[in-house]
Amino acid sequence: MSKPAARTRLAEAAFTLFDERGYEQTTVDDIAERAGVGRTTFFRHYRSKEDVIFPDHDRLLEQIKDRLATSSHDTALAAVSDAVRLVLMHYLAEGDLARRRYRLTSKVAALRDREIASVARYQRLFREFISSWMGDPTESASLRAELMAAAVVAAHNHVLRRWLRGESPDPGREVDEAMHDVLALFAAPGSRTGSDDRGTTVVAFRTGQDLDALLPALRRLVADGPGQ
Repeated sequence: MSKPAARTRLAEAAFTLFDERGYEQTTVDDIAERAGVGRTTFFRHYRSKEDVIFPDHDRLLEQIKDRLATSSHDTALAAVSDAVRLVLMHYLAEGDLARRRYRLTSKVAALRDREIASVARYQRLFREFISSWMGDPTESASLRAELMAAAVVAAHNHVLRRWLRGESPDPGREVDEAMHDVLALFAAPGSRTGSDDRGTTVVAFRTGQDLDALLPALRRLVADGPGQ
């Protein structure tokens, strides 16, 4: 059986040493030696021991930009949801490595600071995209874009942390539901919310009854109209 790639061996060696000795007590030379590679090989893959811990945020941000760039005005919010799911799937694919990172960053203040800075980069990207989508240069619109971007990132992080703690058996479903709730808070630009709106609103809900059994009651509600 062939050896894992050097980058993978370095990451595994680093996390093992962090568990054994602590983050501060582990050096780049220690990691390279444990992985069975030279110092030069380490720096070919990572700029520092800190970089071993975190995912390639530059690459993830580029993937988000690419997904958002494929959207139109009408599909912008769907693209935001897709981008959030893309980031979550990256962490899920890391499996135990993501959980080990979570435990480590909860203990080391310097690593938490870097994580916070990384989150800010995602939020800025979403804010800029949402602001462009809204097409409104006013201060109130700028605040709205900021709030929406913050809510998007918070929804992702809530689901991710639940999975990292072993509390979420289906994080993909949870993030979809969380994004649905977030986007429902923000009406699309130009949407009408006044009491004189006309049209049909369909509310979806889950029930144990068969659809055939529900249809007569639904028809009566439609026929009676509001306020009955």
